[in-house]
Amino acid sequence: MASKKNQRILPLKTPIPNFTAIESDMPVEFMHELALKEGNGKKPIYQIHKWWARRLGTCFRMLLLGATTSAKRKSVLFNGGFYKENKITNWVVLDPFLGGGTSLVESTKLGANFSVPGSGKTTVILTVYEKLRLEGKVNTLFIVGPPSCFGPWRHEFLKTFNRPPAYTILAGGEPEQRKSEYFNFSESRSELYLTSYQTLLNDQNEVNKFIKQKEISVFLVIDEAHYIKQIGGSWAGAVLSLAQNATYRCILTGTPFPKSYTDVFNIFDFLYLDKSPLDSEIKIKIENNEKIERGSNNIKEILSNKINPYFYRVRKSDLGLIPPLFHPPRVLKMNRYEQIVYDAINKKIKDYSRNDYLKNIDVVKRLCRGRMIRLRQTASYVKLMAESIAEYNEEYFEDGSELKEIIYKYDELESPAKLIHLVDLVTLFQKRKQKVVIWAHFIGSLKLIKKSLMDKGIYSELIYGNTPTESTSLKEEETREYIRDKFVCKDSGLDILVANPAACAESISLHENCFHAIYYDLSYNCAQYIQSLDRIHRVGGSENNQANYYFLQYANTIDQDIMENLNRKSERMFQVIDQEFAINSMDMFEEQLEDEVAAYQRLFKTQND
Repeated sequence: MASKKNQRILPLKTPIPNFTAIESDMPVEFMHELALKEGNGKKPIYQIHKWWARRLGTCFRMLLLGATTSAKRKSVLFNGGFYKENKITNWVVLDPFLGGGTSLVESTKLGANFSVPGSGKTTVILTVYEKLRLEGKVNTLFIVGPPSCFGPWRHEFLKTFNRPPAYTILAGGEPEQRKSEYFNFSESRSELYLTSYQTLLNDQNEVNKFIKQKEISVFLVIDEAHYIKQIGGSWAGAVLSLAQNATYRCILTGTPFPKSYTDVFNIFDFLYLDKSPLDSEIKIKIENNEKIERGSNNIKEILSNKINPYFYRVRKSDLGLIPPLFHPPRVLKMNRYEQIVYDAINKKIKDYSRNDYLKNIDVVKRLCRGRMIRLRQTASYVKLMAESIAEYNEEYFEDGSELKEIIYKYDELESPAKLIHLVDLVTLFQKRKQKVVIWAHFIGSLKLIKKSLMDKGIYSELIYGNTPTESTSLKEEETREYIRDKFVCKDSGLDILVANPAACAESISLHENCFHAIYYDLSYNCAQYIQSLDRIHRVGGSENNQANYYFLQYANTIDQDIMENLNRKSERMFQVIDQEFAINSMDMFEEQLEDEVAAYQRLFKTQND
């Protein structure tokens, strides 16, 4: 280091020499040799790190050392000094070309990736983990997230490193047997651990003891971190309890502000503990501004000043993906019997709506929702009318009536016009040897579609489910992953996947070999719709292949209203998603009651006034 006489006087523990190595003559030949080894290394990690960081790690290190080493001592950089521990304290590095976020996590040991869905967040973190593992800084990757993320982490691990992970899933099963895994001290101990938020809550003490073990150096990742948004929530508390025991910590979420600007408080408390950039005073300011008109502008300024340096975000527009092609809806005429049922149900709903003013608002909302579901069912598969709906019991047909006879014997009378068109369209894709995912919302419709395809000799598999909860068996999740893996495999023979968004539209990627999606029916849930679009339009496939979307609709039905509603909302959502600080919920299981009530008002109230 240069003498004090030759140094600029700055409030830094590591002062800057008057004339640095980077200003003099950097050891370019030495850097070139290192860059060749890293850039052309056989391990996939190097290529991926080069892609995401836009700069090799060796170059980044040399630049930092060159900026803090005197020109007179530059020779130490390539005489062993490059590999030694170099402590640089109290520095803030301005790097306009930082790139994809890996350097941030490596340098701070902490990271928040708020990039949009489909931007490769998992790959970025795996890249950082592997680099740290090779440097001997970590040896265990511990993921906390919803069960639906378990398969994608294992899949991306294999794809990124070309080696299958030794993994343990700490969720479901017998509690005692599961908890014994935390204290497995054998050499065959797993490298990748995956647990759910609910299991973490149940096993909080065991997980903390596991992370504290001397033999383990954990990189702790909280995936889909919007699940810990609730201040004082039990899941959030369990996650926060782990923070102080993990040296490297990372947050992943595409929606850091799903409901409120306060949703980000737990995220930065987890990352920075008692040194969060959002201290108690700042939190109070944000809470107060949320209560006043136009306070959001003040909040955005606060957040911009306080947390901008601490997170990384890729927008959809940054990804360089080929814009998807939304084909014009295929508007079909209903077949005879489904038209009879649809007209009858539509008329019955109009009759019911005339007396709604006699009921209280909560009852009316439940009735509106039930009626809209009934109308959607008739536009999907008439026989669904025979099924009950929770908290809704209005009658649409009398025992022994012609309408009831049609509904219960519908399969003997005809096939839905949508189904006939769908089979023809899928047959065309089969001839072209193209994979396709078919989206539908009702379980009865999903099963009908699969059966009809199988009857035609078209091999397909089905994935469906309800809101994921801890009661969802791990076996069921593994079955979904098996089907998904088989579908994305180019030569597996499985080219048709039938699915509903509730089970298959979050954390699951289908984009590697599938570029076509058919929407048999739709709902008013825009978050599910956008998530389903993203399954085949993502980084790692959509740079070179265009995603295609096809929509089946019945003429003069609820189908047109749903499509128009989704188009309006999705356009707004896409604009919001690309903004830096915007409240935006992508909760696929959030109640869509208000949208359904508003649609009901459009379709029926105005007709009766």
